[in-house]
Amino acid sequence: MSSLPNCPKCHYEYTYDDGVMFICPECGHEWPMDGSSETEEAFVVKDANGNILADGDSITIIKDLKVKGSSSSLKIGTKVKNIKLVDADHNIECRIEGFGEMKLKSEFVKKL
Repeated sequence: MSSLPNCPKCHYEYTYDDGVMFICPECGHEWPMDGSSETEEAFVVKDANGNILADGDSITIIKDLKVKGSSSSLKIGTKVKNIKLVDADHNIECRIEGFGEMKLKSEFVKKL
């Protein structure tokens, strides 16, 4: 019985190979068998129109968004400056006047 490596992403032990790549059936991650360094996919965040966002960009909210724990909401057209991108479900961190620190999903914003 051959010993295949665990998945480097989710550490699942039952991986398999397809000839040139190891594949994890749990998370779908693929990495090369030849031992070369794994090329990590670049972290890319796109707005609702498909424009690539970067740290420090300015954005506009394109939909009224309810704010959890508050009776008010973020209105369409609200402008936000100096965003920070994070690798999470809500992938934009920012400060909005009148609300403070917020986390937003990139699908509800557009780049200015």
